[in-house]
Amino acid sequence: MSTIDYVIDILLIVIIFRQVRPHRLSLGTALLPLALLIAAGAIYLRPPFTLGGNDLALIAILLVIGIALGTISGLGDQVWADSRGRVFDRAGALSVIAWVLGMGFRFGFAYYAYHGGGPAIARFSVRHDITGANTWTTALFLMAAGQVIARLIMLQVRRTTADTSTAPRDWVGAARDDTR
Repeated sequence: MSTIDYVIDILLIVIIFRQVRPHRLSLGTALLPLALLIAAGAIYLRPPFTLGGNDLALIAILLVIGIALGTISGLGDQVWADSRGRVFDRAGALSVIAWVLGMGFRFGFAYYAYHGGGPAIARFSVRHDITGANTWTTALFLMAAGQVIARLIMLQVRRTTADTSTAPRDWVGAARDDTR
């Protein structure tokens, strides 16, 4: 693993903790995660792409797991509108757990692969007809992409239905100036 890999993986894990504090939720808040996802795709998705053996099954399984974790994470947030109609959200415990579980799994897998686990992963790959390391990289990236996109979709859908009745008690009737 390169230094960039460590930085990206650790940032993906800790980014959720920044969202434990209430912050504005808008369509624009989805742009940064999508831009980062595109940049990560440019780094990690490299030819040759293979779909031999059980490659597609591995990719599909990890993608579905990522989508499930992202959906759980998006549902675990509290989303509300203030008295001026601005929408806010705050990551809850379930959101943090689902996020760290998915991102942490990928970090742990990559660390294991580069620090002594490579031969065991290779044996597993041969035994289960997975054609190579690039398949693992693609599957793990798509798991992350599924998690990020599912979370964003859940939050954006919830943003459109937010109202003041779901505001935390300390926000009810308060004119907050939090415009982040």
